[in-house]
Amino acid sequence: MIPRALPRSVLVIGSGGREHALVQALLRPAAPGGAAVRAICAPGNAGIAEEVPCFPVAVDDLDGIVALAQREKIEFVVVGPEVPLALGLSDRLLAAGIPVYGPKADGARLEASKIFTKELLLKYNIPTAPAGIFTAVAPALEYLRSRPIPIVIKADGLAAGKGVVVATTRAEAEAAVRDMLEGGRFGASGRQILIEDCLFGEETSILVVVSGRDFVILPTSQDHKRVGDGDTGPNTGGMGTYSPAEVVTPALLERIEREIVRPSVDAIAAEGMDYRGTLFVGIMLTPAGPSVIEFNARFGDPETQVVLPRIASPSLVELLWRAAGGELAGTRLTVTADHAICVVIAAQGYPDNYRKGDPITLPKPLPAGVSILHAGTARDASGQVVTNGGRVLGVTAIGPTLRAAADQAYATCAAVGCATKYFRRDIGARQLNRTA
Repeated sequence: MIPRALPRSVLVIGSGGREHALVQALLRPAAPGGAAVRAICAPGNAGIAEEVPCFPVAVDDLDGIVALAQREKIEFVVVGPEVPLALGLSDRLLAAGIPVYGPKADGARLEASKIFTKELLLKYNIPTAPAGIFTAVAPALEYLRSRPIPIVIKADGLAAGKGVVVATTRAEAEAAVRDMLEGGRFGASGRQILIEDCLFGEETSILVVVSGRDFVILPTSQDHKRVGDGDTGPNTGGMGTYSPAEVVTPALLERIEREIVRPSVDAIAAEGMDYRGTLFVGIMLTPAGPSVIEFNARFGDPETQVVLPRIASPSLVELLWRAAGGELAGTRLTVTADHAICVVIAAQGYPDNYRKGDPITLPKPLPAGVSILHAGTARDASGQVVTNGGRVLGVTAIGPTLRAAADQAYATCAAVGCATKYFRRDIGARQLNRTA
């Protein structure tokens, strides 16, 4: 059992905008006037390195991470991305006596295998789309001919948020099947595929802090997955998000908890998984009711960037520590009335081919309530911040209304200097149009 005293030192694993948001939230004192924890990050990025020490240990270097935690006398590890979870980082840390927030490898399968999750959802009658599972092209194409278009083709394994094709024609669907099963587009991740009926409606992201059979639902948000305005173009890891998602009314959230969250948490426990981490539930709000699109086994990116700033109490370190220690029961969340929005600045060409190494200049000072969270950034030999990934920055703004927050975020996006920057200009548009 993890002791009740809060940890004095925390190691955050990861290098993206999610991890920058986690670092900032973990640095906030647990109580007014209290001492902040000592935080470090591995491997981090250019922005995180301005706030805490970063160590060049890759997220899949499990030996290196355990050694770093031991050398730095770390009392608590918070794992950001899915890859180290799927590889068993939490198992390794716990075996070394280091408390960790993030599920063990058995729980991480909920993200590492879409087929594993689909089978669990169907077994426990949790609302989700009908689907077929395939390893060969011929039966997959035969199944396609019996299903309506549009249709969704998913690589079974991890593909950095890009292993999903929403095919709007039968020819596009057949090409996606061949591309994954014969062309090896996603390597081992695509050796099995899921062909799933397309759900229609609005999406919402429900982030749940889970500790065994206990859970706390975090503030609602809505992600924008497609690369282009108006939800056009290929899927990405996420081009922006906002919170709260007012389409999720209190009555609807109660239904989601009753029909999806509680049954899912119970199903995971019934399958023998002692899950201690974030369960990210992607939900489509269909005319027939909420339906699960996917599970992720960690905080969402960019959802984390808008959800964490709206949590007033408990502190993030206390919330995650309670979950990791099996002491989450009775925890009550206090959430601010503010609205938050995050606009992702990507490199032109993302999610396919894009350049790295382009200089970035950031506006200073930033307006009140605005922060720039680094994702794909690094420093070159001269110390200049440069692009180092597809999603480069997340401009997050907090305001009394979504419109006020959006105006501040987009003004800041315009002021960021980068020759290859690209961002969607309609993040939050659905909600803004509803309120208008």
